[in-house]
Amino acid sequence: MAFRHLPNVLYETLRISVPTVIDGYRGTGSAERFDARLMDWSARILRCANLQLDICGDIPPDSETFVVASNHQSLYDIPVLYQTLKRRLRMVAKAELFRVPIWSRAMRESGMVELDRSDRRRALETLKHAAETIRKGTNVWIAPEGTRSRDGVMGPFKKGALHLAMEAGVRILPITIDGTIKVLPANGWVMTPGLTVRVVVHEPVDPAAYGRKRREELSSHVRSVIASGLPPELRGEAAPSAVE
Repeated sequence: MAFRHLPNVLYETLRISVPTVIDGYRGTGSAERFDARLMDWSARILRCANLQLDICGDIPPDSETFVVASNHQSLYDIPVLYQTLKRRLRMVAKAELFRVPIWSRAMRESGMVELDRSDRRRALETLKHAAETIRKGTNVWIAPEGTRSRDGVMGPFKKGALHLAMEAGVRILPITIDGTIKVLPANGWVMTPGLTVRVVVHEPVDPAAYGRKRREELSSHVRSVIASGLPPELRGEAAPSAVE
């Protein structure tokens, strides 16, 4: 175990957050500039942990834009996804993350999406805004579980990813991440370096083939696809959450 590596992670995050905030104040930011910073940041974060990726499956060409949906084991899922897909990607994050000084402003400036699930109407408006972002060519990642798993077992799915994909008129790209919880667990402060994380990129799923009346079936299908990349003991319950 190596607590000494975690300050490096915090430093790297601060290192891209400060200039992004400055760009916001100056009006000098751009999607391309933020893309470059996020790609560099994610590569550095993985190097801090000496983390290796075992990527399975075919990554679609970047000519198509997706709602990226994955299970959520750790904060390390985010840099893992950047280094897996290597394309413009922003995330839907819970409102609590947008209360962290400096980082919150940097997230907003770079185009991350704040989702307040305590306010259903506001959440739906946020997803509509995210759909417009997707239509303009930005891939958006959302974790349908809504939060990180405490033990690596995948939880029930909320339906935000489905609403977002239907609203944007794009396909869902299901991805399985297995092993980041061993690198840095939820609420953990001790990072374990030198591990390998397995990433499975599945075939895209088209929500249009299901329609709004079959959302439960679509949710179940996407969840089962993501679960198929996990060991059986981590697949959890298949029933989707009633929370939208």
